[in-house]
Amino acid sequence: MRELIKTNAALLLVGIATFVLMGAGQSLYGPALPAFSRAFDISVAAAGLLISAHWVGCALGVAGMFVWGQKATPQLVVVIMALGAALLASGLSWAVTLLGALMFGAGYGSATVVFNPRMLKAFGPRGPAMLSLLNATFGIGAIGAPLVFVALGNNPGLSFAVCASIGVVIAALARPAGRGAATAVSTSTKSFRPHWPILGFGMFAIAIEACLIGLGPTALIKAGETETHAAQLLSGFFLAFLAARVALIFVAHRLPSFTLFTLALSGACLSALSAVLWAAGPSFVALGFFAGQFFPSEYVTAARKMGDHPRVAPTVIAAGLVGGIFAPMLMSPLLGFMGPNGFFWTIAAVTGALSLAAIANLRSMNS
Repeated sequence: MRELIKTNAALLLVGIATFVLMGAGQSLYGPALPAFSRAFDISVAAAGLLISAHWVGCALGVAGMFVWGQKATPQLVVVIMALGAALLASGLSWAVTLLGALMFGAGYGSATVVFNPRMLKAFGPRGPAMLSLLNATFGIGAIGAPLVFVALGNNPGLSFAVCASIGVVIAALARPAGRGAATAVSTSTKSFRPHWPILGFGMFAIAIEACLIGLGPTALIKAGETETHAAQLLSGFFLAFLAARVALIFVAHRLPSFTLFTLALSGACLSALSAVLWAAGPSFVALGFFAGQFFPSEYVTAARKMGDHPRVAPTVIAAGLVGGIFAPMLMSPLLGFMGPNGFFWTIAAVTGALSLAAIANLRSMNS
């Protein structure tokens, strides 16, 4: 294992730094929505389009990777994210802000395709554990960014400027990772065969995750929390998110991946019900623990079912992005009409239905 880490050190270190940046940028959208709403004199529902713009950008990035993925480098995708963060920080207009979210999302989506399959392949039998480690570092940025946002006086411009600066530093150091990563790209000549059931599960799981991250703080405010406390709870959500992915480092190679996915869905359902029936704040943090397990366990299941064809990674990620784009777009206008706990009732219903479907398909998915 030490030799593998030494051989792939550049890929690992740049991947970790990139995923920290990804977590930081994405987690800022939620607490920044009320601030953007005031700054541009738009409704919170309209400000929610920022989240959809991010996910549309992700889809465009993944689509580009589907066609040109083997030519992309870690340095390129980080540069795109840094430019997007700079536009989000500029405050020039609402249109420019949406463009920034679109561009940051494009780099974000491309980065998931650049790093995840390379990490899974480069580390062989320990690939699932190392993929969990890589995705765990997403939580480091996601935990810290809302706290930085509060420390900077709830100023989204300054917060995204910090992200842009970090992106510039990573891009300057990313060239060696591009050379090392190239050797890990799959050269499979097998035919590409999508596995529709696991792609469907991934779509709904990422839809839930996107709504929790992007709309969770607004839902917490409707449930009675202050803006500052909602931002702090989002950091708690990502702390639990990180804890889940760290835990997967030690169990991902011991338990079947779809079993982990099923347990995560069931735990999310119980946590959402707890938010309604007990306390929204602590239960929202608990939701982070279970949401943190969605992508790694679903991705490993999909990779096992669909093989190592170069188009597998962008297809798996694209399926999730369908949910990530449309779920916040549908949910954000409804938030204004929901009661204090309507958001969490919706999350409980969806995760409950998915849990039952996952249990019904457990044996076939793990075979």
